[in-house]
Amino acid sequence: MGLDFPNKARSYDRSRRCVRFLGYDGLFEVPFFLQADALVSTRGGVVEAELLDAFDAVRVRVYDVAQKVYARGRQTGYVLTAKDFR
Repeated sequence: MGLDFPNKARSYDRSRRCVRFLGYDGLFEVPFFLQADALVSTRGGVVEAELLDAFDAVRVRVYDVAQKVYARGRQTGYVLTAKDFR
């Protein structure tokens, strides 16, 4: 079975400064952490709502990148950075 994203929920993780979302590979839950810098430039700080809106605007692309990173090898969690989107 491949990686899927049936749950549209996402949240901002202040401690990691990232947007957290989940993928599923069959019964296995796969956590992803998308760094804020990969969504927007951070000049003077960014509001949490802006990051979540930015995530929603590029959700399909984020999921595509998450699937590619996941295919490289299984881990307990994945951190997506701006480099992954190049």
